[in-house]
Amino acid sequence: MNPWIAVVKLLAGFAIGAIPFAVISLWGTGIDVTKAGSRNPGFNNVLRVSSRWRAVIALLGDLAKGGVAVAILTSAGEPEWIAWGVGLAAVAGHCWTPFLGFNGGKGVATMVGALLYLEFTVTIICLPLYPILRAFGRRM
Repeated sequence: MNPWIAVVKLLAGFAIGAIPFAVISLWGTGIDVTKAGSRNPGFNNVLRVSSRWRAVIALLGDLAKGGVAVAILTSAGEPEWIAWGVGLAAVAGHCWTPFLGFNGGKGVATMVGALLYLEFTVTIICLPLYPILRAFGRRM
């Protein structure tokens, strides 16, 4: 594979991941998610400062951008590292989005979206661990 094509795919993955769905989900409310609540542009902060359905929009957008980046930028027959690289680039784009001054969310939902595309069965099996460990971690 041409290395320049791989670089372009990684940059495109970063650009897709950089779309701030937490900000988009709050359009029209007058709430700036980067200045309210924890100031983190992610699902939990949207849930904290706004309604559930807006938080669901942010969550679904963040999940989708991880999977969509891998789905549209990779094809069968390519080296596997490209698909994983595009997924990680989308997560990096979410965490350091240029649209918010290179300040973004934690990247959990975007990573889950990429993993759902790359390793569906393993991700579905491991997915219940996140809320369990998070609840356990809060109590400690």
